[in-house]
Amino acid sequence: MSTRQAFVRRHQQNVIGILSGFDRMRFRGTLRSISYAEGLDRFLGATGVRYKDFGTYAQGLSEQLKKHARQVATRAGRPLEYLASSRQEKEAVAKAIAERDAITEGLVCVLSCVEPCMSFCIRRDGNGRFRFRSQQRKCLHLYYYYLDREFGLMHVRLATWLPFGIQICLNGRQYLARRMAKAGIGFEQRDNCFVRIDDLSRAQRMLRDLEERKWEQLLKSLAAQVNPLIGGRGGLDLHPYYWSLRESEYATDVMFKDVGALQQVYPALAQHAIRRFGSEDVLRFLGRRTNRRFNGEVSTSYLVRAEGVRVKHWLQENSIKMYDKQGSILRIETTINNARRFKVRRMTVRKNVRRMRWIPMRHAVADLDRRVEISRAANERYLEALAVVGVPSPARELLDAVSRRVIKAHRPYRPLRPVCRQDAAVFAAVLKGQFLLKGFTNRDLREQLSPSKVRDPQQQRRASGRTTRLLRLFRAHGLIRKVSGTRYYRVTAKGQRIMNAALKLRDADVAKLTA
Repeated sequence: MSTRQAFVRRHQQNVIGILSGFDRMRFRGTLRSISYAEGLDRFLGATGVRYKDFGTYAQGLSEQLKKHARQVATRAGRPLEYLASSRQEKEAVAKAIAERDAITEGLVCVLSCVEPCMSFCIRRDGNGRFRFRSQQRKCLHLYYYYLDREFGLMHVRLATWLPFGIQICLNGRQYLARRMAKAGIGFEQRDNCFVRIDDLSRAQRMLRDLEERKWEQLLKSLAAQVNPLIGGRGGLDLHPYYWSLRESEYATDVMFKDVGALQQVYPALAQHAIRRFGSEDVLRFLGRRTNRRFNGEVSTSYLVRAEGVRVKHWLQENSIKMYDKQGSILRIETTINNARRFKVRRMTVRKNVRRMRWIPMRHAVADLDRRVEISRAANERYLEALAVVGVPSPARELLDAVSRRVIKAHRPYRPLRPVCRQDAAVFAAVLKGQFLLKGFTNRDLREQLSPSKVRDPQQQRRASGRTTRLLRLFRAHGLIRKVSGTRYYRVTAKGQRIMNAALKLRDADVAKLTA
């Protein structure tokens, strides 16, 4: 049984289905050859532009982009509007224009607005020579809003000043709505979620297509529509945009049968998330180790919004949150803003030796499958942690199961003593955060239980034997399992529940227990 099925099983009378997949995706295109100072310097040297002429040259390129925007809007018969404030909600403006003009497909409008961007200035270095330096400044940005045949309302944002950064924002739920409408699947959509889907398994397969899609061709085509400077016709001899997924929201929607069914349990879920989920829990949800090397910040916020109550946990730049959407949807959503906080296993070459290693994950679309794996697992761990809420489960039901003698492979094993000091020490050792992903070995467990090193070989063998017997005992009771083909062990879902319950019972306030 998967972790999210554990949650559904607890609420099976009220849950009608689960839908998982990308919600919002924000791609960024970078002209890598001129996105840093030395690269821009070489480019201008190759084109014969001197430092004193840089401003005029860059202004001329910017005017070409603005002129192109006016031409695109005019040919399509759509408005080009300037927004005086960057805080104005541009998507709301585009939706209002689309509704006013009854636009069903194609360009909706082009919006322009002055916003911050990363660009360059010319300064003297220590030797008195002129050099480019990266700095934040403001420039005009162009927002092309489309009602796309495939993705619905989407936009392309282009900076009109060197190095012409570009962003493309898509919505996975809008994509799914259009796919289902075309396939004749009945559904009811409210805002950015679905409260009813007639063929949920087929809809899930459609949404998963985004995870396997080859994105470069689509992104390249959209960039060509808004930036005529790149490519043969533009006259700038530059490599195409390099595409990365700068922000992704991967959502798991648990669909309850009606508003009353979710609202009956959601307050308890929100209170549990606020009171019970600590820093180590958030690290575990997002697949990060809880060891001394981690020196980041973990925070949690509780916010009552117009559309529902939201609980959000930040782990540095990334986050996981829970909220009730449209009354009957429980949404768990993982947002990745900094992919390099996670690891990906990839072939690397060091000193002419090729080897598979765990290295920081890239923002590039090439690592999209690993991003999906991390996000989906985080959502499922969160749902697993919520599976205990709302259902009375006396501690005796968990602890009695391991307090009896068991026989495995014709061999008897003693009962565990869940609240005694010796067994609790083992529980705490195997539940350490650093063992969450990779697991632990006999040696790891010995070092946790006996920090002082034993140098005598005979005593080491005896300690190893005692630990081996402990591992067999815990395996017999189903608290841990051995990873096939390795020396590593991992805690099972049953072990997580039983050992955590036992440790919390030992640490519980006696005054509250006897009140």
